Amino acid sequence: MPVYRDDCVVLRTHKLGEADRIVTMLTRQHGKVRAVARGVRRTGSKFGARLEPFMVADVQFYEGRSLDTVTQAETISSYGAAITADYASYTAASAMVETADKLSEAEAGLPQYLLLVGALRSLSRGEHGASLTLDSYLLRALSMAGWAPSFHDCAVTGEPGPHSAFVVQLGGVVSDSVAPPGTVRLDEQTIGLLSALLTGDWARADAADQASRSKASGVVSAYTQWHLERGLRSLEHVDRSAQKQRQEAVS
Repeated sequence: MPVYRDDCVVLRTHKLGEADRIVTMLTRQHGKVRAVARGVRRTGSKFGARLEPFMVADVQFYEGRSLDTVTQAETISSYGAAITADYASYTAASAMVETADKLSEAEAGLPQYLLLVGALRSLSRGEHGASLTLDSYLLRALSMAGWAPSFHDCAVTGEPGPHSAFVVQLGGVVSDSVAPPGTVRLDEQTIGLLSALLTGDWARADAADQASRSKASGVVSAYTQWHLERGLRSLEHVDRSAQKQRQEAVS
């Protein structure tokens, strides 16, 4: 059986037997990989801590029939400790890796891997609010998967914007001529924030007020769960309070 190595982000782990784990990873070159890490739950394990969620590692695998086996693991970036020390960051990261897990049922490309690594790095460093980082990650990950939302031109007719009607099922903002009755209307500030999160305009995103952030988070959550066609269990536990407290402290 062949041996291969790749850079990986650990998405989740499951116990197997008394001392082993099944580790699910998003890799740089091989998409999503599920592999057995033998003995990692023992105190003397050489690489148990390197295969925890949110860690980035250089991993060597022994290819098996159904599950590969981890034979070596070297830490590339240790984001786990900093992320788990902050509840808002931890809940945001949990939603990120669950999303990556669902999006990579088929083989994922390098952009999804790099996006996830960058988002986890940003969380660990506290570069932006955890909620903003999560919302930006979700929008960009969905865009890479082929579900890019429109926040300016009509998602149905292409009519130039701006438009205020937002319909999740139609792919973003739509013109009044195609907006169903009772369609949600978004204000200019919220649409501007959503656009900034999608494009990575952090100066504009960080300057957004709490009301716009809350509305944008609701839109992103609905859009994500609609296109994934199933709920994200971790999304309901995301802590938005730290974002609110920081905003109140500034105002």
